[in-house]
Amino acid sequence: MKTIKDATNFDELLDIKYGKLGTEKRDEFEMKAKAFIVGEMIKEERKKAHLTQEELAKKTGTKKSYISRLENGKIDIQISTLFKIFEEGLGKKLGLTIN
Repeated sequence: MKTIKDATNFDELLDIKYGKLGTEKRDEFEMKAKAFIVGEMIKEERKKAHLTQEELAKKTGTKKSYISRLENGKIDIQISTLFKIFEEGLGKKLGLTIN
């Protein structure tokens, strides 16, 4: 059985640590990783806009604690809320690409 130190690339490391794509443990990891990425994007754009979490929450009709949990990747976000945060709260145009 391979160990983490045997991994030669990032995908192999993930396979060893979390299992192959499609397994429950790997799928959970992938979802958490995506939530983290979205949270970082929100945080980065909020800071560029010189807004506090509270100010962004007020502009989007949410609470500061909700923005904080999003930015920390602790919760999932609905697509409608994601658009609202970026477009109404941050004045950005948000587009989605499906591959």
